[in-house]
Amino acid sequence: MAFRRMAVSIAAAALALGTARAESPLQGEWIDLTHTLDETSVFWPTAEAFHHDAESFGQTEGGYFYSAYNIRTSEHGGTHLDAPIHFAEGAQTADEVPLDRLIGPAAVIDVTEASGSDRDYRFTAQDVLDWEARHGEIAPGTIVLFRTGFSKFWPDREAYMGTAERGAEAVAQLHFPGLSEEVARLLKARDVAAVGLDTPSLDYGQSKDFIAHRVLLGAQIPGFENVTNLDRLPEWGASVIALPAKIGKGSGAPLRIVALLPKGE
Repeated sequence: MAFRRMAVSIAAAALALGTARAESPLQGEWIDLTHTLDETSVFWPTAEAFHHDAESFGQTEGGYFYSAYNIRTSEHGGTHLDAPIHFAEGAQTADEVPLDRLIGPAAVIDVTEASGSDRDYRFTAQDVLDWEARHGEIAPGTIVLFRTGFSKFWPDREAYMGTAERGAEAVAQLHFPGLSEEVARLLKARDVAAVGLDTPSLDYGQSKDFIAHRVLLGAQIPGFENVTNLDRLPEWGASVIALPAKIGKGSGAPLRIVALLPKGE
């Protein structure tokens, strides 16, 4: 009898577990929106490149395998977070960005056509309004992602950024799309959680005043740069989780950003 009761209990527990799994809010298709961080990753021309140096690799004297590496990197390279303090004195650092700025529903705004015909295209308020005409006004707490199509050029620096040169002189040669001041102010007014895109910067390559950074980060709205795979997301319906390395006092950090497409999307 005891064995039978135990078997019934195990079966009931298994059934309950199966039900819990079926009702999980995390079921669906996961899409990785992150470029692999390695020595080929694209960094800002003035930033130190990524270094990944082996400290140990191979069989040990104890007869087991062991590997460990040292890394050295700029905060602002590869897929990464721009924390508000990057352009706003006294604003939140990478470790202080609230989770509700990093997790939320995603609005994906497609600007590939305009970006494809003009490398210096600046997204307009009309791009956002056209999206809203189809889906309704962007709600507070939404993570807005702009898809330019430039991730297809990664990691070719010249194709992706407009130049493969390094150093301060190379900044003047940058050509890629980004946000205009008007669209940055509109998204600030919509009280969005964060703004991301598949280019190296929130501002377009030829920007001299970095006004999109200043408007958004000044409102404690973080940025996600060098995102990828946005072509795999619907305009509306996906959820995003974007977790940066929690660097104390950081102006930015490497970012692992993923999206969840619910079943049926």
